[in-house]
Amino acid sequence: MAEKQQVAVLGLGGMGRPMAANLVRSGLPTIVWNRRPEPARWLSEQGAEMADSPADAVRRANTVITMVTDADAVMSIVADQGALAAMAGGAIWAQMSTIGVSPTERMARLVVRQRPDVVFLDAPVAGSRGPAEKGELVILASGPEQVKDRVAPVFDAIGQRTAWVGPVGAGSRMKMVSNLLLAFIAEGLAESIALGHALGLERAAVLSALQGSPLVSSWANEKLQHIGRDDYSAQYPLSLALKDVNLALLELDIDRLGVANSLAAQWQRAVEQGMGNEDVMILARALQH
Repeated sequence: MAEKQQVAVLGLGGMGRPMAANLVRSGLPTIVWNRRPEPARWLSEQGAEMADSPADAVRRANTVITMVTDADAVMSIVADQGALAAMAGGAIWAQMSTIGVSPTERMARLVVRQRPDVVFLDAPVAGSRGPAEKGELVILASGPEQVKDRVAPVFDAIGQRTAWVGPVGAGSRMKMVSNLLLAFIAEGLAESIALGHALGLERAAVLSALQGSPLVSSWANEKLQHIGRDDYSAQYPLSLALKDVNLALLELDIDRLGVANSLAAQWQRAVEQGMGNEDVMILARALQH
């Protein structure tokens, strides 16, 4: 039988908070920490244990999840604030933030150098806040497969499926592939709706025709429903979506991904116009003006 995990979740933003909530609901003892204490307090009311610092959060955990905005935030937590040094021997560190390939490999080297008794997993997730709340994320796990059974109860609580994609670094590479496709889908939806508007079609008619189409994924169908309600509350903020596209562009000669480069430039302008904190589908409204 797989080992029962005690989990520490560091980072309780749009993704980390629902992930931690699903861990608590699954019955796994969960310790939480966040830079702003309010989300941790909310989770403590649901049954989690609230820690005062990252180091305090990880001491008794045998699986540690980091889920923050970028590589600098991860390094601040594990290095500057002492989480890596405080992890128990034999603990699994599942780094689930989207930070790109080079920072992931740098963190793997840090573990080898400073804590070779800690197992490092590179395990970003495919999905936004909605799937996170429903426990329907896809986990793109990479690292030593001998810990599959140990970490399975944790991953099963927060995702509908775990894809083991190779050695450390493969998860981050796969996440960039997934996010670039997601960016194209978001832009395609926005531009198709804008075209319908320019052609004089009623928006409701365009949305009705697209919803349920074999061309439209379940993620896109959910976005169409939000557009129909003029609800652009951030499930996947435009600023983070742009960050993810730029991570992909960093890995290749920019000329090889010309469409992605053009998309990034357009999204950068939208962020500069103050749309960065809205959901990525704010583009559907912006392109109609």
